[in-house]
Amino acid sequence: MPKLSASDPYAHPGCSLTNSTFGAWVEIGANTRVANSAFGDYSYCDRMCDIANAQIGKFANIASCVRIGATDHPMEKASLHHFLYRSASYWEDAEDDADWFAHRKSRRAEIGHDTWIGHGALIKPEVTIGHGAVVAAGTVVTKDVAPYTIVGGNTAKLIRRRYTEPVAERMIALAWWDWDHATLRAALADFRALPAEAFLEKYE
Repeated sequence: MPKLSASDPYAHPGCSLTNSTFGAWVEIGANTRVANSAFGDYSYCDRMCDIANAQIGKFANIASCVRIGATDHPMEKASLHHFLYRSASYWEDAEDDADWFAHRKSRRAEIGHDTWIGHGALIKPEVTIGHGAVVAAGTVVTKDVAPYTIVGGNTAKLIRRRYTEPVAERMIALAWWDWDHATLRAALADFRALPAEAFLEKYE
């Protein structure tokens, strides 16, 4: 595993990173595209992800081949095809549809802190994945996912809660993801050893 940095994201070979920002200790897997997005501290994605128009929280765990902010085609028009909005690629005297691209960029997906997005999951625009939630591999998410729940399927359905609602509320209030790097290191043994409730009892 590469040595990560507090100052610059570690981008593996073949990445395309455009109009995006990255927090401390971020890693971007090989052959991943990130566009018009922001990654919070400590978040990473594995290989071959496609992430656009997204706000990624801190400590997000994004598996390989995940697509976040999957774009739509103009279904209400006479055609779905690129020629409607990528028009300059087809005609010398036509311009691309700037309004369509601005509309796409405005429809942001929100991924909470300490989330796990499984391999091959697809998350649509304007969807929020709550803090601590888990999205199972291959899931298609078209609606918001509540904090500390586990969802799966096409389209996503609740499988179970990761924590009970009271424990989830306490964990969100603790907001350990906002601790500084040294505090995280000092608590590392407890992160490894303690179940969630015992961890809360020690650090609340």
